[in-house]
Amino acid sequence: MQLLSDEVKGFLGNSSMIRRMFEAGIELKKTYGEDNVYDFSLGNPDLPPPPEIKQAMLEIAANSDQPFAFGYMPNAGENAARSALSQLVSSEQSTAVPPENIIVTCGAAGGINAFFRATLTPGDEVLCIAPYFVEYGFYAGNFGGILKPVMANEDFSLNIDNIAAAITEKTRAIIINSPNNPTGKIYNRQELLAVAALLKSAREKYGRMIYIVSDEPYRFLNYDGDEVPSMFNVYDGTVVIGSFSKTLSLPGERIGYIAVNPALENAAELLGGLTLTNRTLGFVNAPVVAQKLIAKCSNARIDLDIYRRRRDLMAQILTDAGIDFVMPGGAFYFFPKSPTADERIFIDALLAERILAVPGRGFGLPGYFRLAFCVSEKIIANSADSFKRAMDKVTEK
Repeated sequence: MQLLSDEVKGFLGNSSMIRRMFEAGIELKKTYGEDNVYDFSLGNPDLPPPPEIKQAMLEIAANSDQPFAFGYMPNAGENAARSALSQLVSSEQSTAVPPENIIVTCGAAGGINAFFRATLTPGDEVLCIAPYFVEYGFYAGNFGGILKPVMANEDFSLNIDNIAAAITEKTRAIIINSPNNPTGKIYNRQELLAVAALLKSAREKYGRMIYIVSDEPYRFLNYDGDEVPSMFNVYDGTVVIGSFSKTLSLPGERIGYIAVNPALENAAELLGGLTLTNRTLGFVNAPVVAQKLIAKCSNARIDLDIYRRRRDLMAQILTDAGIDFVMPGGAFYFFPKSPTADERIFIDALLAERILAVPGRGFGLPGYFRLAFCVSEKIIANSADSFKRAMDKVTEK
């Protein structure tokens, strides 16, 4: 008797490589101890939230005896949270974004799902830049959409010709994730304007809206002061989707938002649809405690310098081991080139040295692998000899 759909059974058979490595790390740590396993598999921020979060939680607890203190919220979010997000997004996007253009969501993932539910018709195509966050395919597929990866350039910048060739009459959206997971790439204004020009032309040709979904949970993690352009100023059909998983180290609180560009014609219609889908997907409203935290702490931030030091240390260790990589400008990942054509061979060599990394094919680009450096500097530093030994094993004549 079959308990699952054929589709989900297929998904389970090809379950997340990130989670597989994470679980392998748990077993290794039981055997060798936490300090002797170098787990770079999962982008799970290890820094504590900034002190403003603790103070806000104490204030929320002090008022918890009030009626409806944790009751249902409006489906689009609490007014105080939307107002705080309005100020934040207006500053980041260099555009006045009113609170009514903000929908508070159950994390960025919940926001993307609510957006696709509101805008996709089965068979619609969603473009994304490869390598890419693997869950995008599930999010689009949940509503009959088809994820269509578009390969980036070798330095992970946008390949405009590839994007142009991928656009068809079925294209409904393109996901732009900058700073990018898994590469750390920050796309510049010139290449983003080129994408916008392609979409405007395609809209006229096919007579339908094509959105940019600007997935921005890593916007704050920008180490070299590069411009992270305002996507609202780049393209009118942009929705910005963000979260506080990384900026406030609150991934488990599941708090995010969708911001709709005020320049979008008939934006109110889209916002109405998003409010509906945010409810009917079962979220009802974003977590109430998290909304109260954001209302008080939306401008707080973790210490960027800690991640910057970790990035620079990891870069030195990879360089010393002879591993080829493009320096990430943001996020907290490296996406190096494997010394073996099949990166799984090198992943196994790393695993033998108690280093956990994720194969690049899990992100749509075989021959590479991902390392998450949201771990202590001690773990990064102590991995140096293990990287060298793994390289020696796979490059022996």
